[in-house]
Amino acid sequence: MPKANMQHIELTKAHTGIRGLDDITNGGLPQGRGILLAGGPGSGKTVIALQTLVSGALNGEPGIFVAFEEDPTRIIANAAAFGWNLPDLENKELFFLDAKPRPDVVCAGKFDLSSLLASLKVKVDQMGAKRIVFDSIDVLLSLLDDPLAERRELFRLNDWLVSTGLTGIITCKNNDSGQSKLDYQDFMQYMVDCVIFLRHEVDNRVARRTLRIVKYRGSGFYAGEVALSLSDNGAEVVSFPLSSPCESASTERISSGVARLDNMLGGGYYRGAAILLSGAPGTSKTTLCGSFILAACERGERSLFIGFDEPAHEIVRNLRSVGIDLGPHVASGLLHIQSIRSSLTGAEEHIGTLRNLLDAHQPRCFVIDPLSAIINCDTDASRRRMPEQLLALTKSAGVTLVCTSLLGANDTLNEGTNIQVSTVADTWIHLNYTILSGERNRALTIIKSRGTEHSNQVRELILNSDGITLADVYQADGEVLMGTARWQKEIAEKAAEELLQASVEHKRKELELAQAEVNAQIEVLQREMAVKQGELEMLLATEANRLKQFERNRDDLWGMRSGDQKLSPAG
Repeated sequence: MPKANMQHIELTKAHTGIRGLDDITNGGLPQGRGILLAGGPGSGKTVIALQTLVSGALNGEPGIFVAFEEDPTRIIANAAAFGWNLPDLENKELFFLDAKPRPDVVCAGKFDLSSLLASLKVKVDQMGAKRIVFDSIDVLLSLLDDPLAERRELFRLNDWLVSTGLTGIITCKNNDSGQSKLDYQDFMQYMVDCVIFLRHEVDNRVARRTLRIVKYRGSGFYAGEVALSLSDNGAEVVSFPLSSPCESASTERISSGVARLDNMLGGGYYRGAAILLSGAPGTSKTTLCGSFILAACERGERSLFIGFDEPAHEIVRNLRSVGIDLGPHVASGLLHIQSIRSSLTGAEEHIGTLRNLLDAHQPRCFVIDPLSAIINCDTDASRRRMPEQLLALTKSAGVTLVCTSLLGANDTLNEGTNIQVSTVADTWIHLNYTILSGERNRALTIIKSRGTEHSNQVRELILNSDGITLADVYQADGEVLMGTARWQKEIAEKAAEELLQASVEHKRKELELAQAEVNAQIEVLQREMAVKQGELEMLLATEANRLKQFERNRDDLWGMRSGDQKLSPAG
């Protein structure tokens, strides 16, 4: 048998212009092939199809939109909400065809797509179209009410797309589980080269849209389910495998805004690191964030502060009360503070918002306060994915991230977090309360800080109008004392020290007095000894004189008697 002529044909791709979708498809949708978008109501089928068409039109690939269900004029009007000026593109780069079945169409009658496709071919050649959308084709096919006829028309449509070389997007409905309801929908999934399922559901009172690529012939793709967001800019895939972090780890240190905390960390935070501040309400997490942002602004670095569920002007006011004035930096544009309602959407959709804000403001330092607000309201699966996605986002951009995690009222002594950030954060600082002597005091400790030596001591955190002070460690009987207990202990120890010093001084004076008395006694004794010594010397001198006188008298007597014998002295 003759061998088939095998020639390698590289698959070319059509960029959708939808952020994230081109990433998980490794470059876009298959060019010149059929793509199926299947989903329930409100899942984003029409928006994705139209946005792909608009992107192509803006980049030299005219397109045609065939509407089987919705009036094209309404589609054009609705598109204005996304900032797409379709009237300027219409008839040149874009063409909208109203293909809705007429009310007088008889379902039992025979019809096919031949005439429609022939008319479209003329328009394709006239415009030089490269892309085409068949929106809600299930509306048309359901009129056939014949599975064989439905498959025949789908074959006809697919062959037409192949012959024209158009990138064709076909949208149809399915149920919320992603499973098709009719036979032709199952058949269509096998026929086309790329199938994408869309879902729109409410989970924990939060509406969520998701996207999943079921198949993509001839190309690798991300097969997991990802979050889909519809915003003022259109559709956006907001949770997808991001680019890998920067290969080189920075050794540059930047200040936390608190000098003593910098010392505890061995010089401050690493540039590009992720820092978690965990603790109960009121433990000064936001204040530490404000100190960090103020230090960044004073270095002239652009910064971004995201406050969930707290207005931006209240954040500025509250931080000003503790000596952290961010107002001038907000006014200069160096700092942008954005307030976001955490309950408006899911955690992964918030990632898309944060990513857009990072792109818009290009900060060097980034604060999210509190991160737990957007994670605790989501599903367990999203809660596990979100921290990794966030840190991959900031690390790939070299942004230093400080985020906070709010612990419950019953977890003030618990250092664990349920948002999984602690496992991936580079530095974890825990804040808690110590209740002693009827007083609540703040305490700070560093649980971990990768790549650097750090203090393991518990420090008392004192907050006043001048900002944050970390008090020196004060231990008594093996326990760190804070607040009034520390003050009372210091007063007691000071009093004891003063008493000891007074006792020492008293003993010193007693010793000086005793020494003086001894010295006086010694002086008296010395004087008495001197007198007695004088008396002794006088006696000795008298005796010596007496002996001398006796010798003289004897000599004189001897001479007078001319005797030859010496007299003995008188006894």
